[in-house]
Formats: sequence, structure tokens, C-alpha cells
Amino acid sequence: MITEQDIQTALRQLVDPNTQTDYVSSKSVKQIKVDGNQVKVEIVLGYPAKTQVAPLREAIIAHLQQIPGVGQVEVVVGIKIVSHAVQRGVKLIPGVKNIIAVASGKGGVGKSTTAVNLALALAAEGASVGVLDADIYGPSQPMMLGISGRPESKDGKKLEPMMGHGIQAMSIGFLIDTETPMVWRGPMVTQALEQLLNETKWQDIDYLVVDLPPGTGDIQLTLAQRVPVTGAVIVTTPQDIALIDARKGLKMFEKVGIPILGIVENMSLHICSKCGHEEPIFGAGGGLRMGEDYKVELLGSLPLDINIRLQGDAGKPTVAADPQGRVADIYRQIARRLAVKIADIQQDHSAVFPKIVVQNT
Repeated sequence: MITEQDIQTALRQLVDPNTQTDYVSSKSVKQIKVDGNQVKVEIVLGYPAKTQVAPLREAIIAHLQQIPGVGQVEVVVGIKIVSHAVQRGVKLIPGVKNIIAVASGKGGVGKSTTAVNLALALAAEGASVGVLDADIYGPSQPMMLGISGRPESKDGKKLEPMMGHGIQAMSIGFLIDTETPMVWRGPMVTQALEQLLNETKWQDIDYLVVDLPPGTGDIQLTLAQRVPVTGAVIVTTPQDIALIDARKGLKMFEKVGIPILGIVENMSLHICSKCGHEEPIFGAGGGLRMGEDYKVELLGSLPLDINIRLQGDAGKPTVAADPQGRVADIYRQIARRLAVKIADIQQDHSAVFPKIVVQNT
């Protein structure tokens, strides 16, 4: 006679390849039904994994069918993304569950390219995603997403987000001419960032990816103090000079209490478009060493590939332009790992508690 305990014991022995944890310990098992020798299991993942659902389901079915006496096995795999804890005293933004800050210590390391491709990769895995271009002086997301025009305001109060490749987007670049320089001091820049974030009518976003300008200045501090950030991703190259600045960015987020979700090493290898030869132009292993020094995970490494640049300049980033390609697959792997790291953060339950109003009666 097969029992629910038998099924649960078997699921404890099966590890989710994305979380590296068994389904019971990760609390992914929501329901087990046993009717004679027929078994039905409901699994709910806390991270987007649209491309992984079928192989995960097949692996679970194959594992459970090894139990003596088990007949038909039905496995339902669902995905539920929830809000997670942010800095103390900072309220969540309506319509946004989680905010991911993508930062770098210096410019030129491919941060904006990484940010937009990670956003598209999360969307490809089934999440509702938005991108906020926080680089007020040098906005690049409108061009990368191939979006033109200006945002509308249906209610006269908030801006409707622009859409590109299935993700919502907002940038100062939508509100000014391409060649207009933003000759603003720090307070004006931080005010602009807060307005772009809070006065955009985000539509039920699971992950809002914020593309930060390089450095550790006013915008980064505003984000750390007033914006509900779930976690930060540091983008660097293997080059020592880039790693020096990336470490500063990492330490800044640590000081303000924002979790570091991981490091993405960009331009780790050059792939020759003619012969396919791979060469570490900017050095090798820098991101991994930085991760080991600060006990932060290296989420993945991306090659220095001319197509990444060409596709971004054309307004169709790699994940959208070549979804079946090697680079797009790397971005999706990084995105899944990033989402798993977020799922491990304590949930935010502020929306559960009702507002208490004291009235004189």
C-alpha cells in the first residue's frame, strides 16, 4: 500500500537542478494525492522556469515510478512569484513585486546590455518583467529595446510604461530628444529617478530590473535609501582595473544592507567570428576570485561576442534576436539562478496585514 509519506520520502531524494535543493526542503511540494496505486503531485516553483517545466516534470515522474507498486503518476508543475523583503522602512511600489538593481563600479563593462538581456531572459522564463533606465545622463535602454515615441498618461497622473519585446520600460530617454544633454546637478537627477519609478503605472511586474549608471554616487544612494530593492547584481569584466571598481560597488550595497544576489562576468572570452577560437582578452577568473573574496556567487560568464553588440545597437538584444543561441542560453541560466536567489530571500508580508484605523465613536 503506497502512502503519501512514501511519495514525500522519494521527493526528498530528488534535487531540483536549479535550486540544488530537494523539492520537500524547498517547500515546493504543495499537494500529494494517493488513490490506490495512482499518484498525483503538485509542485509550485518560486522562480520563473518556463523552459524547465517539461524536463522537471519528466524527471519527477520517472523518479516516482521507481517506487515499488506505483502505477500512473501525474505531476503538475506551477510557478508562483511573490514579493520578498527589502530594506527596513521602505515601502513596496504598487504593481512591482521585486526590484533588481544591476550595477557596476565603472562604465564600459556591458552593464546595460546585461541588464536588458537578463530582463528579457526572465520574461522568456515566464515572468512579468519591467526595465527602469536609471542612467539619467546617458540613457541607453530606449535604443537597446528598439522603442521610440513618448509615454502616454491616461489618467493625467501617471505615465504608462513603454513596451518592447514583451517587457515594460521607462527611461528619461523617452521624455527628451536623443541629442539633448541632461545638465543637471545631483538633487535634480535623484528627483527624476524617483519620479520615473513612482510615477510610472507599472502593470503587475514580478521583477523590475533597474539599469544603474556606473559608480557609487547620488543615484545609487537614492536607490539604496528610498527604493525597495530586493537585491543587486554586480557586472564586471575579468580585467583587474574593472574589478577594483566593481568591488567598490559591491561594498556600497553591503553597507546599505541590500543583498548581493551575485556577480556577472562580462567579456570573459573573445570568440573569433571566423574560426571560433576562444581567447581571454581581458584576463580569466576575475569574477570568480571576486566572488570567493566576498562570498558572493558568480552567476555566470558571458563571452565577448560581436553579435551581442550588433543586436543591442539594432534594438533587438540577444535573448530576443537569437533565443535558441548559445549566448541567450547563458543569459537564461543566469536569470534562473538570479530568480532562485531572490526566492531564497524572506518574503514580504506587508500586504497581508490590514490597515488599522482608530476612530472616536
